[in-house]
Amino acid sequence: MNLITDNIGTIVISLVIIGIVALIIRKMRKDKKSGGSCGCGCSGCSGCKDARANDDLK
Repeated sequence: MNLITDNIGTIVISLVIIGIVALIIRKMRKDKKSGGSCGCGCSGCSGCKDARANDDLK
């Protein structure tokens, strides 16, 4: 029990960081599934949903 009480600050901060990272990964996976993960803004990107739609129109 002494180990836990001596390191409670580190444990809490670690849990908070792990939670934040998990939320970031969850959002990135959700964006990837919806096709909104392209963040570069280039129209020639083959990974961009809008760029593929524009290529289909040409």
